[in-house]
Amino acid sequence: MAAEKSIALKLGDRLAPRTSALLVIDMQNDFCGSGGYVENIMHKDVAAATAMLPALRSALDAARTLNVPVVWIRADYSHQAIPRSMLAKQLSQGITEECCKAGSWGADWYGVAPLAHETVITKHTYSGFHDTELDATLQRLRIETVVFVGVQTQICIESTLREAHSRGYYCVVAEDAVASHSPTLHDATLNNVRFLLGDVCSSAAIIEAWQAGPAASAG
Repeated sequence: MAAEKSIALKLGDRLAPRTSALLVIDMQNDFCGSGGYVENIMHKDVAAATAMLPALRSALDAARTLNVPVVWIRADYSHQAIPRSMLAKQLSQGITEECCKAGSWGADWYGVAPLAHETVITKHTYSGFHDTELDATLQRLRIETVVFVGVQTQICIESTLREAHSRGYYCVVAEDAVASHSPTLHDATLNNVRFLLGDVCSSAAIIEAWQAGPAASAG
């Protein structure tokens, strides 16, 4: 008979630093920067991505100080890399430009960047799990809880979070360290997470829980 799984019923237990990871999603110029793909091609406002940077940096600094693993997800949406479903949607809207093409300014990090030892995973669709080493990385680190920061709340964060939830990870969204070009859809995702998929709280609450828990092991 299989051993019964322990269930973390309290947020503080789910945010134990020994079993948490900070997942930084798509902090790249094309998504966040003035003159990038979202602003110039999609004609969406990127101001929210800049506004949430202080909270994201606070969470990132705390994770590094407390030895909580930081895993970075970056997009490469070059036409030859993405699924035909994504490409068809773009071309049907008259969009021929490539987003976050490898080696381009648009693919570069925006406002934050990984340290040399931190894992960087490249994805070619909205979920960070699809055809990547993300799950294997989290399993190797014995992670139980994934803390989400980055962009866009209702697209890549939600797609990755839903798959994390289906794989059994506890999911926590730092509500002041995620952003979207659509406030309405941003709020809808946060409400969905609160309702069924995980926890939504401030970056300060996450940091406080990490600081209160047993220290994570370096390396």
